Amino acid sequence: MPSTRPSSSTRSTRTTRSTRRSAAPADAFAMLKSDHKKVKGLFNQFKKAKKQDAGDAAKSALVAQICTELRVHTQIEEEIFYPALREQMDDQDIMDEALVEHAGAKDLIAQLEGMSPGDDLYDAKVTVLGEEVDHHVKEEEGAMFRKAKRAKVDAVRLGEEMQARKAELMPEARPPAGNGSRMRSPRH
Repeated sequence: MPSTRPSSSTRSTRTTRSTRRSAAPADAFAMLKSDHKKVKGLFNQFKKAKKQDAGDAAKSALVAQICTELRVHTQIEEEIFYPALREQMDDQDIMDEALVEHAGAKDLIAQLEGMSPGDDLYDAKVTVLGEEVDHHVKEEEGAMFRKAKRAKVDAVRLGEEMQARKAELMPEARPPAGNGSRMRSPRH
């Protein structure tokens, strides 16, 4: 009777393909660009949901994902990427401006996390956050990345460090609480 299991070479090819698809970007610049693209896509989904009157639950879920992605992204940049660039680049103004832009985004994120889609100005705040993020991304991927590359920042090492930190910070990367993997205290 023939085996229904794929041959080891077929399994190997599948593993390689799926690994390639899920592999982290190779360097810090690629990782940040990937994050930027993902968030831009989420903002576009929000625009469509708003236009199609998709309902509060859909909008709320998108905004929660946007806020999580941005919170983690800004933290990684502020903890790892920006300090490394500051050490290597002469242009401190561009770094300071990026931090001010982060502060504005964090303020809107905090406001949105305390709101519901039916609240006044909810949609407007999501829209403004998206516009601020677009502006920040253009400056970051433009002038900042060019200057960082000229300064010969070790993008691969930074990318590895940033990816590890992102894995620690992202909620889906952590095991859910109460999944039985920890010992439970006895009930009294």
